Amino acid sequence: MPDSLTPQALDHALALPAHFYTGAAMPALDRRAIFDRSWHVLAHVCQLESSGDHVVADLAGLPVLAVRGKDGQIRAFHNVCRHRAGPIALCDGLGAKALRCRYHGWTYTLDGALKSAPEMSTAADFDVSSIRLPQLQMRLWQGLVFACIADDPPPFDALVAGIDARLGDQRGLAGYGHHQRSHYDIDCNWKVYVDNFLEGYHIPHVHPVLNRMLDYRSYVTEIADQHSLQWSPLESSASLYGNGDALYYWLWPNTMLNILPGRLQINRVVPKGVDHCRVEFDFYYPRDDSDEAAARRAADLAFSDEVQAEDLGICADVQRGLASGSYVAGRLNPLRESAVHHFHELLRRAYRDGAASDPA
Repeated sequence: MPDSLTPQALDHALALPAHFYTGAAMPALDRRAIFDRSWHVLAHVCQLESSGDHVVADLAGLPVLAVRGKDGQIRAFHNVCRHRAGPIALCDGLGAKALRCRYHGWTYTLDGALKSAPEMSTAADFDVSSIRLPQLQMRLWQGLVFACIADDPPPFDALVAGIDARLGDQRGLAGYGHHQRSHYDIDCNWKVYVDNFLEGYHIPHVHPVLNRMLDYRSYVTEIADQHSLQWSPLESSASLYGNGDALYYWLWPNTMLNILPGRLQINRVVPKGVDHCRVEFDFYYPRDDSDEAAARRAADLAFSDEVQAEDLGICADVQRGLASGSYVAGRLNPLRESAVHHFHELLRRAYRDGAASDPA
């Protein structure tokens, strides 16, 4: 659809056509043109404090494992055994001495080298020392571990340019310690969920409680090259967040950093098919074991569930509308949907670049 991939000015922009959310070929195209060429957040360093601590992630179909080695370095590997594609790790864990495939027991060191392969002595010319888990490019920023599948990743600094200065010393992300996780399965294309995140236009209509906390009249969207920021003054009870600014960062293509007073929430939108995705929520808090802090964390999780239930419903409704055959791409609101336009322009560019490098 060449015309729909032409760059569009914000004041006359249309949304992406329905095909980009419903076409059977889109998951493969999205992985090839977008996810395999982008940076993905895997974890916060508080999850990888000691040797053998590890986390697992799904990078749009590629299983990945991040682990801290005995030398103190964090590395990210394909979570796919070199024998017959079994999983090295099924879940996050602490203090592993080695990485052992759950299928046939092939065992790797924490730096990805094959250490042992049971009963392979009769395999001619089999050399244990020649086999390693493929390793990903990795960056550590603000206490967050990022990885890229591509051997020649895009410049990481361009992804986060300007965020350090905006956060300053008071709102830096590296010092968090408590971690909790939840996830939501949603009957929509991953791009529907990202579209929804990128605008506050729907907040008065979909999120009544959140709307009372935020100042919609003061809601501001700022656009950078590879990310966008939505922010608003926030007023809530001291038992939840208190008062301050709510900062909602989106990083290309599928990462959100939701920064509220006393809390960092990271969302990863993982495609699971053309009309299904999983949104993984990682919550991080200051190291505080008091009863008051525990109560605030519980209140945060409950409120997040409430907001997500509202988003799940509207995103599934939008996916049905896109698949109905009725929808013709509509005009975007230049004031309220500038970040959606920015996302769509990055998608258009990625699809153009993908077609240029692989016309098939």
